[in-house]
Amino acid sequence: MERIAVLTRDCAGVNAAIRAVVRTAAAGGLEVLGVLRGYEGLIGGDFVPLDRRSVSSIINLGGTVLKTARSERFFTAEGQAEAVKNIRARAVDGLIVIGGNGSLAGAHDLAVRHGIPTVGVPATIDNDVNGVDLAIGADTSVNVALDALDKIRDTATSLERIFVVEVMGRRCGYIAMQAALAGGCEEVLLPERDFDLEAMCREITEGRSKGKASWIIIVAEGKARAQDLAPAVARETGLETRVAVLGHIQRGGRPTAVDRILAARLGHAAVEALAGGASDVCINYRQGAVELLALETAVRTKAYDVGGDYQLLKVLA
Repeated sequence: MERIAVLTRDCAGVNAAIRAVVRTAAAGGLEVLGVLRGYEGLIGGDFVPLDRRSVSSIINLGGTVLKTARSERFFTAEGQAEAVKNIRARAVDGLIVIGGNGSLAGAHDLAVRHGIPTVGVPATIDNDVNGVDLAIGADTSVNVALDALDKIRDTATSLERIFVVEVMGRRCGYIAMQAALAGGCEEVLLPERDFDLEAMCREITEGRSKGKASWIIIVAEGKARAQDLAPAVARETGLETRVAVLGHIQRGGRPTAVDRILAARLGHAAVEALAGGASDVCINYRQGAVELLALETAVRTKAYDVGGDYQLLKVLA
């Protein structure tokens, strides 16, 4: 193996992973090409050379210096054929894909359908890659949400209001649950769990009768919309209710130390795995050791068991 390529999606810590890939490859005598704008760039042949100097001073940056884009075309036969043609035309011997379930599904296709040696690195704020303990970007996202929640609580307490705060999480409630626990929130609505609006509002009303002045409800975007939930809560409780939608701020920001270190470990391990002949695998870091997961397993959405954490939240609320 002489030349590898790397493509990415975006979240905090991805640049640290790119840096680890490039510098590990350089230490092993491998040339690295970066693919601009993800699978769209792979189809369009948008490659740039990367070396130790080009990844200097990016470890602390959010997003991805390689840019990214969604690509419906890649999941067509024609799109994949064009991508494979570009890979082979540039004598790329192996590919590292840094991203979530969709990106890893593309990596799996390249490995299985087209024989391109491919290794995945899990990077998604939802932390929903099956079999992976912690994906790059998840820790930063929770901390970004938590910072916002701390500020919202100042206002909620001062004005004695209910706040409904919507966070990201279409299919997985990881951000919502972690932020709710860390932020001392009173309620959290998750894709993995049913909720009873009337029971929640009774609890709020009873709490207010006992002197509780404020209430923060976290809702994952995949469960409900804050704009719909807040008026319903106000009607049921008769209490002033406000909405905050955190949106894409959760995808950005400077990566935490946890994400930078995880990215360094996973990026380094990905190069070593690829150079060692591995393919169609995803890198996981578990209990101080690197392990290789089959991409076929990793592309599934992880089942997130929220039971214990939710019960803890309610005890502490």
